[in-house]
Amino acid sequence: MERTLIGELSGKVGQEVTIFGVADVRRDQGKMVFFDFRDRSGKVQGVVLPNSPAMDVAKETTIESSVRVSGIVNKRPEKNVVAGKQNGDIELEIQGIEIVGKAEVLPFEPDAELNLDTHLDNLPLTLRTERSRAIFKVQSEIIGAYREFLTKEGFREFQAPKLIGDDAEGSGEVFEVPYFYDKTAHLATSPQLYKQIMVGVFERVFCAGIVFRAEKHATTRHLNEYTSLDMEMGFIEDHHDLMNMETKLMRHITDHLRATCADEFAILGADIPKVPEEIPFMKLREAQELIKKETGADKTNEPDLEPEDERWLCEWAAKERGSDFIFVTHYPVAKRPMYTMEDENDKGFTKSFDLLFRGIEITTGGQRRHDYQNLIDGIKMKGLNPDQFSYYLQAFKYGMPPHGGWGMGLERLTAKFLNLANVKEAALFPRDINRIDTRLSEN
Repeated sequence: MERTLIGELSGKVGQEVTIFGVADVRRDQGKMVFFDFRDRSGKVQGVVLPNSPAMDVAKETTIESSVRVSGIVNKRPEKNVVAGKQNGDIELEIQGIEIVGKAEVLPFEPDAELNLDTHLDNLPLTLRTERSRAIFKVQSEIIGAYREFLTKEGFREFQAPKLIGDDAEGSGEVFEVPYFYDKTAHLATSPQLYKQIMVGVFERVFCAGIVFRAEKHATTRHLNEYTSLDMEMGFIEDHHDLMNMETKLMRHITDHLRATCADEFAILGADIPKVPEEIPFMKLREAQELIKKETGADKTNEPDLEPEDERWLCEWAAKERGSDFIFVTHYPVAKRPMYTMEDENDKGFTKSFDLLFRGIEITTGGQRRHDYQNLIDGIKMKGLNPDQFSYYLQAFKYGMPPHGGWGMGLERLTAKFLNLANVKEAALFPRDINRIDTRLSEN
């Protein structure tokens, strides 16, 4: 018999069907055995009645076993209907079960509360939990909405290389890779140089790919490998064009999540944020003056915001401006990469921004230097040799429009949308200073 997806069963009442799925829950009640089965489309309850030909196999069916189940779709008695739940008004009267992939006894209950290390040590199993499936469905919808929005806005997606000659940021915190002819390559920390080159090709471009950071940190907000959502666009006036585009993007993503992931947000106890028509913004120095005025903490001589400052500003924006988001602009030239445009009307500060959301920076962006000589000056100002960037500089030597862009981490964005305590929970297979799949200290 042809397979029926679980999500289609509500339209099959009174019919005999065959489903393929996983035994999500098993409950032995007297002479009956109840199951919850799941497949890619949802869940349904099944029951093996006394004297059913399926009873012997039912008793051997372990949780997480893959099964082929045949039976009749029945309406539940009125007293057993679960309103608001998928298939809450039907159940499958099981006639036959075939175990096509038997699971051994699980090392812990599927709904057990595990510490993070135990969760990560057992990811091939723990990723199957309702919580993990909810997290990564949301993440999948975020990146899908990101692509959908930018494509509709005239952007073209491209694939940036991951093996590069030099680090895009000019820093030393990169992973080195032995390469041919006794050369050393590096794992890319960003697609920055390549997306700028591609502005000269398509004007508006974006990419979504893995990047690597060789920073020896062990925090709840950093990973050594993550998915970077990048875009770059030409013919802009200044960084406000980018901020306006990102505001529209965030509205699109949140609207999309509201339409596709309401159940997942409910499972995780999270709220989908509302994005205002205009996200509030202020310069770094204005933010620091506000913090000093309201808290007494004098950070006005600092070149950047501390984590506690980001948290405070987000709380202020939510309370005073009704926004979970706030842009902070004009970071010092000394704190931004070589390609960041200096504000000609505010010397020493850049046409750059961070987007803060629920207490943390989720996006860094800004206008770039597009004039060939100006970019060379920026490279030299950072103590770097322009000759090392000769390949990249060709794009500017032969003319580039005013342009800019941003980068944001998919895992961090997911974690903040869902109020997860640690960004590792939003990474399918996280890499950090202590782990590549298994804990390095145990290898």
